[in-house]
Amino acid sequence: MTDRILVLNPRSGDGKRSVRARTIAENRGYDVRESQTKGDTIDIARQAATERPDTIAACGGDGTLNEVIRGVDDAGRLDDVTLGVVPGGTGNDFADNVGIRGVEHAFDVLDEGRERRLDLGSAQWTAEASAAAVERVAPRPFLNSCVCGLTAEASARTSREAKRRLGVVAYVLSTLQRTRTFEGLQLDVRVGPAGEREPAWSGEALMLLVGNGRRFPGEQMRQANMEDGLLNVVVVENRPALDYLRQGAADRLLRRGASHLTRLTAKHLEVDAGTSRQFSLDGELVEGRHLRADARAGAMRFTVGASYEPSPSDPNGAT
Repeated sequence: MTDRILVLNPRSGDGKRSVRARTIAENRGYDVRESQTKGDTIDIARQAATERPDTIAACGGDGTLNEVIRGVDDAGRLDDVTLGVVPGGTGNDFADNVGIRGVEHAFDVLDEGRERRLDLGSAQWTAEASAAAVERVAPRPFLNSCVCGLTAEASARTSREAKRRLGVVAYVLSTLQRTRTFEGLQLDVRVGPAGEREPAWSGEALMLLVGNGRRFPGEQMRQANMEDGLLNVVVVENRPALDYLRQGAADRLLRRGASHLTRLTAKHLEVDAGTSRQFSLDGELVEGRHLRADARAGAMRFTVGASYEPSPSDPNGAT
């Protein structure tokens, strides 16, 4: 048994960083376990966690990291294993947010970095199993964000080849193309613990953005406070926000102080979308009508780089 395991997805990104990561990991004594098909990363991580290693690191994009966390969580080992990330995907948002600047740097951080207790988002949704039945899905974690609306639905139409070729720009292009047919979504948003939830927003929205590890464009820092036990929530109203995308002014869509934005922080969030909609959990799409999101405070032991900020400025202007 090894004390350090790297769960590697060779299909992430352009594949070159995964090859480099395997070489470095083997040279440093990691047990490298490579996923073979989509979805088996969860099983590999679950099994690895039961072996009680000191460290489990994920090599891939945000989706791969999400699956590794799911596997460790399923094994009930989040409290016992130090987690890490080696950026091998297209966007690598979470790695960037915790101060990881590349493949080699990631291994240096795993060897010498700080361990922090980071929050984890949790989402549970109801899906229509049939015309007469409703199925409640087991909670699933998210590290960066849970997104509903235009961004989530456009990402479903972004091809793997476009993501490889254009990186995160591919999502922007898909979003701009999708605005021609997007009709908005009716949302009812409530915050607070079960039985005490208060109305927070209701109406027609373009997007709902729920962040754990990240903030959203228009805020000075991309990294959210991942140690405050709260989710950052942004509701983007359908008008006039849609006009910014159609006019190619996407950078102004989420500017601070915009009247079409509602920003909230909450430990517990409940969303009713009226009809079944797509939600993106760290880039992985699920579908449901009703969603509950919760912040799991300090759920992960995660190794972070020197540029990670434990207490970044508050998104609403406080420090």
